[in-house]
Amino acid sequence: MTGNGPGTLSTHVLNTAQGIPAEGVKIELWRLDPEPAQVVETVTNADGRPRDPMLPPGAFRAGRYELRFHVGAYFRARGIAPEPLFLDIVAVNVGLADGVGHYHVPLLCSPWSYTTYRGS
Repeated sequence: MTGNGPGTLSTHVLNTAQGIPAEGVKIELWRLDPEPAQVVETVTNADGRPRDPMLPPGAFRAGRYELRFHVGAYFRARGIAPEPLFLDIVAVNVGLADGVGHYHVPLLCSPWSYTTYRGS
């Protein structure tokens, strides 16, 4: 999955418990180095995607990042979360390199499990 041109980072969230895109999930992106700092905060739309890339080409910098998906609040609002929450904020740490092109990090989740991968 290499490419040339400016790097970008995008994501989407799928509710695998109900087989639908997860609309209304708050997502935070944190840059972890040199000190943790929040880069952006957004909410997913009806397609389970943020309106804009988490890191568009002009904002992309190589380094370590953490995506924080607030799935506990999402499933609680849908009335299908266990009490106490089994999953609350799912943190996915990724390393992004220059010259690789587009990174896509989807989250597939239920109130009890999640998985992620590097998509296209």
